[in-house]
Amino acid sequence: MLKDEILRVEIIWLHHNILVAGHKRKWKTMETRNYWWLEVTKNMGKYVEDCNICQRMKNKMKMLVGKLKLSEVLEKT
Repeated sequence: MLKDEILRVEIIWLHHNILVAGHKRKWKTMETRNYWWLEVTKNMGKYVEDCNICQRMKNKMKMLVGKLKLSEVLEKT
């Protein structure tokens, strides 16, 4: 890695991984930034995409299983 790349990763880490930031998604992390370089959005997206904690906390969008089926009500005997 070049020095610039190491510095970029460190900057992204400081704005994404610290406890106060709370692993914000890509656009939330980008909102509060005080830095800029070419392809900063692309680098931020790649970093968040590779973040293990973010991927584990991510909502899973799956197809619905089907309609809810009501169970039968038993009669008293």
